[in-house]
Amino acid sequence: MPTTPTTIALVSEHASPLATLGDVDAGGQNVHVAALAGALADRGHRVTVYTRRDVIGLPAEVPLRDGVTVHHVPAGPPWQVPKDELLPHMGAFGDYLARQWVDDPPDLVHSHYWMSGLAALHSAHETHLPVVHTYHALGTVKRRHQGASDTSPLSRIAAECTVARSCHRIIATCRDEVRELRAMGVPVDHSRIVPCGVDVRRFTPRGPTATRSGRPRLLQVGRLVPRKGAEFAIDALARIPGVELLLAGGPS
Repeated sequence: MPTTPTTIALVSEHASPLATLGDVDAGGQNVHVAALAGALADRGHRVTVYTRRDVIGLPAEVPLRDGVTVHHVPAGPPWQVPKDELLPHMGAFGDYLARQWVDDPPDLVHSHYWMSGLAALHSAHETHLPVVHTYHALGTVKRRHQGASDTSPLSRIAAECTVARSCHRIIATCRDEVRELRAMGVPVDHSRIVPCGVDVRRFTPRGPTATRSGRPRLLQVGRLVPRKGAEFAIDALARIPGVELLLAGGPS
């Protein structure tokens, strides 16, 4: 427990921890932000998650749990907008944060996803607050694997480079991400790796289990949609003799 509680702002423009999981733009990032906020609160910090108001009539603030508040930012229309169409509203998002933080600034800002990084850095320019950033996905990787089906704004990769240069530190989730960032010109020592965790209280064996074959098992968990890359796990299986593959997931 910290001697003096730290106030932390998590900026997650499209991924609200209150969203119903399984929608097109509601999944892993929503879970990540909610779990991170809760873990920080468990350690005595005060956390506010800033996310875009996407439903008419949403209250400005909603308690998520003890120590965590979700703050709905009026930026763009008050209804759901595909995340790849939210870039024009990030200036308004950042302006709102700057106004909020003039009189009540957090100790630290942690932005999630590239557009949140733009909004957070826009506000930090006015308030001089430290900003750390987590990408969750990189435009270079998405464009490489999705090609013409990538609906990201054309400016995404350049904007991600701007976020990398401007934030105080990048919180990467794996070594592969650090390698991708290095290829984008980001120094390795500008990143720190904090892997995504697993809630072992929820994901733990319960009840009877089937008899294992004794062969090594590969496990992939995720939505069964093309961009999750299940075909790569299947391809890897063919290259490793004597291994079985378990795919756990569904359409949502």
